[in-house]
Amino acid sequence: MNKQDMRNLQKRYFVWLYKTTKEAFDKYERKFTQTEIDEDILLEMESTLLGAYLPHEKEALEKLVNDFREYISNKEKTCMELKYQGKKTNPDFIFLDMKLNTIEKLITKELGRRALEEIKGLYELEMMQRILRSTEH
Repeated sequence: MNKQDMRNLQKRYFVWLYKTTKEAFDKYERKFTQTEIDEDILLEMESTLLGAYLPHEKEALEKLVNDFREYISNKEKTCMELKYQGKKTNPDFIFLDMKLNTIEKLITKELGRRALEEIKGLYELEMMQRILRSTEH
């Protein structure tokens, strides 16, 4: 096996390590990001709802908006229970954060900053493709 083959093996392993660790870490972080966006959506819908609809439309829409508000509240509660144990941060979350940072440092050390950016880009592309291929909502 020549030097390039060894480097390719390393790179593939780093891609796999990054992907699996980032996916696990994102399970914690994505819900917090989602709730921030959901809250912005809710505020915008509430603002629109105030004067834009007839009374018979408003009642049904208010119920749907309230259901969405409850959905956000439940998601926030789930987030907090996942990431925190009481007042302490979940050790699994801390470990994944530490592991991801370490993997990124090692990729940079072994393959260079450009390789890290490429791996991050490949990961992001894969996640976007999964979303677009998904038939669930």
